[in-house]
This record gives sequence, structure tokens and C-alpha cells, in this order.
Amino acid sequence: MPPQLTDPGRKPQTTPPGKYRQFAEQHPQIIAAYEQLGSVTHQGGPLDAPTRELIKLAFAIGAGLESAAHAHARLAREVGASDEDVRHVPLLATTTLGFPSMMRARSWVEDVLEPD
Repeated sequence: MPPQLTDPGRKPQTTPPGKYRQFAEQHPQIIAAYEQLGSVTHQGGPLDAPTRELIKLAFAIGAGLESAAHAHARLAREVGASDEDVRHVPLLATTTLGFPSMMRARSWVEDVLEPD
């Protein structure tokens, strides 16, 4: 489960998205193994939590995974990355993925940073 937010002005995301929870209810052993793997990989190197989440955001953007981009943008903020840090990630995609892909990724990040 994601950590609680430290910013009292923002509501914490205390539960994963509905589809994730539904899958977890239907396949608890798979989710337990998946979450254990995630925990081990996060602790398997020297990167701090904000850096890890920003990298995972970049992976999600590169793979074109909108829900993962939303999740890692949110998680990056929750572990201490600034909004400016999170907004920088899609900009870095411009020369690698192209302008249209960067704009798509930017919209995903803004879904989290500036929800309607």
C-alpha cells in the first residue's frame, strides 16, 4: 500500500485503484508475490524513493502505459518528488519518443497534478 502523504493540503491515496483491488481479491497469491518482488527490487539498490518513482514514471511513459504513468506520478509525489520533478519527466521524453508522445505523457502527468 502506498505511504501516507505528508502534505496536509492533499488527500492521501490510501488504497490502490479499483481494478487493482479487484484483481487482488481474485488472485491474492499473485498480488502477494508481485508486491514482494516490487519491494525487493525497490530495496535492491542505492536510489532513493523519489528517484525510483520518477524512473518508474519514465518507464511507464516509454511503454505507453497511462494507468502506470498515473500511478507513478502520484507515488512520486507521495514519496517526496516535487510537482516540478514530476513534470520534468515527460519533457525528457521529447527527443527520445517524439513531441506527440511527450504531449500525451504530459497530459497523463497533469491528470494527477491538476485533476479537474
